[in-house]
Amino acid sequence: MGFDPSRPYNDLPDLPPAVDLETKAVLKACVRARAALAALRQATALIPNPTVLVNTIPLLEAQASSEIENIVTTSDALFRHARLASMPTDPATKEALRYRTALQAGFDSIRKRPLTTRTAEDICSIIKNTRMQVRKVPGTRLANDRTGEVIYTPPEVESRLRDKLGNWERFVHGAADLDPVIRMAVAHYQFEAIHPFTDGNGRTGRILNLLMLVEQGLLDQPVLYLSRYIIQNKAAYYDTLLSVTTSHRWEPWLLYMLQAVEETAEWTLAKIAAVRTLIEDTADYARKVVPKQYSRELIDLIFVQPYCRIENVVEAGIAKRQTASVYLHSLAEVGILQEELLGLNKLFLNMRFLQLLTREPNSYPRFGPR
Repeated sequence: MGFDPSRPYNDLPDLPPAVDLETKAVLKACVRARAALAALRQATALIPNPTVLVNTIPLLEAQASSEIENIVTTSDALFRHARLASMPTDPATKEALRYRTALQAGFDSIRKRPLTTRTAEDICSIIKNTRMQVRKVPGTRLANDRTGEVIYTPPEVESRLRDKLGNWERFVHGAADLDPVIRMAVAHYQFEAIHPFTDGNGRTGRILNLLMLVEQGLLDQPVLYLSRYIIQNKAAYYDTLLSVTTSHRWEPWLLYMLQAVEETAEWTLAKIAAVRTLIEDTADYARKVVPKQYSRELIDLIFVQPYCRIENVVEAGIAKRQTASVYLHSLAEVGILQEELLGLNKLFLNMRFLQLLTREPNSYPRFGPR
C-alpha cells in the first residue's frame, strides 16, 4: 500500500535510512558546505567582541524562521523590543523574540549536556511560552495553507513517538561514519517527520540544526542565518522534505540542505566582514571628530546595543549618567548615531549597522569629512 497522507505515518523508518546517503553529488556538495562553515567559524573568532554577532544574527534568524510559519514581524520591531522588553508590542514580535531566547537557551544547554529529546521539549516550550511535551493525543495533521488539503499525518501514540525520538537521539550522537552536516540534514528530516509537538515543530527543528553544528564543533556560536535560505526557497524546502516521505528520495533533500548551509555560511561570512569594516570605520571617525568622547568600549557598545540608551553606557561602566548622555549626544551630532524618542525612552540608533544587517548589500553610507 502506498503512502496515504491522511493516515498516521506510524511506519516511519528508523535512522539511519536503508539507502546510500553519501552519493557522489552529496559528497561534493558536502565538501563545499564544510569549507564555507570553516571559513565562517574562523571569521567569527576574529570579531573583537563576538557579542556583536550573538546579539544580532540570531534576531534575524528568529524573524526568518518565524516567517516560515507565517508569523510575520519586522527586524526593526525585533531589535527595538529586544532592547526595551518592557514596552508593549504585537504578538508576532513577542513570539519571534522567544525564538531567539530558545536558541540561546539551547546553546547554553548543549555546553553542559548532549542534545536530547528534553532539549527539544525545552526549546519548544520557550517558543510557545507554555510547557510543551511529546504529543499524547491524536489529531495532528499538516495541511496545505491554500487548499486545506491534508498533506501529511505524523505518527501517533506517545510511546511510539518517544521510541522514534530515542532512535533520533542515537543517530545524532552515534552515526559517526556520516559527515556531521549530512547527519544534521537527515536528523532534521526525521524530527519534522516525527513532528513530536502539537505546534512549534518547524522552529524547534531549525534551532536543533544550529545546535547540532555547534555540538559537532563546526560552529562556535549559533550565528548561521539558515532560515534566510529556507524562506527564500520555501516551496523547495517543503517539497524535498515530503519527497523523502512519499518516495524515499533522500538525495534532493540532502542537496537542498547542503546548499542552504553553503550559501548561508557564505552570506553570513560576507556580512561579518562588512560589520568588521564598519566597526573600524566608526572607531576611526569617532577618534578624529570627537576625540574627547571617544573610547573603544563606547564604540563596541553601540554595536552590541544598536538601540542604545544612556542606561546602557552607565551599566557598561563606561561613564556616569551625565557624562554618558554627553557621549551619546556627541556621537549623534557627528552622524554616528541617530537620536530618537520612543515613549519616555531616548534611544540612540546605530543606523549604519542596522541597515547593514537587514539589507542585502554589504555597504553603508560613508562617514563625511569634518
